Amino acid sequence: MMNDKLEGKRVLVTAGAQGIGEAITQAFLDSGAQVALHYFSSSDNAERIAAKADGRGGVAIPLPGDLRQQDTASQMVDEAATRLGGLDILINNAGSLVERKWLGEIEPAFWRKVIDINLSSMLYVSQAATPHLAKNETSSMVNLASLAGRKGGHPGSLAYATSKGAILTFTRALATELAPQGTRVNAVAPGLILGTAFHATHTSEQSAKETVAAIPLGRAGNPGDVARAVLYLASEYDGFITGATIDINGGVYAA
Repeated sequence: MMNDKLEGKRVLVTAGAQGIGEAITQAFLDSGAQVALHYFSSSDNAERIAAKADGRGGVAIPLPGDLRQQDTASQMVDEAATRLGGLDILINNAGSLVERKWLGEIEPAFWRKVIDINLSSMLYVSQAATPHLAKNETSSMVNLASLAGRKGGHPGSLAYATSKGAILTFTRALATELAPQGTRVNAVAPGLILGTAFHATHTSEQSAKETVAAIPLGRAGNPGDVARAVLYLASEYDGFITGATIDINGGVYAA
């Protein structure tokens, strides 16, 4: 995947070492961008991606951190900007369903954990990255939401779907706030994306089959489907798209 607009651009991808995040990281590297890839527990994957990029003359810098902690998130962003010489693009990809719990099973600690992983982390990273992005005449942010944020998700995903729905609003509000500094803010909302640890953990084979049967295009998505949309939004520096969400679900839902 090549995108000449991204040649030499400096990119931070949160949770960029596995699943959709890895596909996004690799797509940016293939387009000539320099990438700081944050990870939480995927250190082996992060080092493998960095070594592969180095062997091809690219730049991929692994950076660990628990983004639920504001100080940690801020330090990680500042280190990314320092080592890359600035930031042009932020991809807020970190997130997790954690586990399925129905309304009556959700205790305060679980609710806070899901909200912190999916939403608070995005707030902290965005707060730290915005001053770096503002140093450019144009810059871009792409947030990972979910089809669950549109439709409510499958049973047991109340907390997750709520947090992902909030990301849609977060994106629209931040797009308005950051427009004067030249930073565009958009989101993508993936549906069923197989080939990731997320669905391997949280989606049964039967559930996946039933979901695919209802998709007009007749297949599940893959991480590359998401990466292409993210790169498109990130690379439109002189574009007119901000505050928007691209739905990536094969036609099962259209806003």
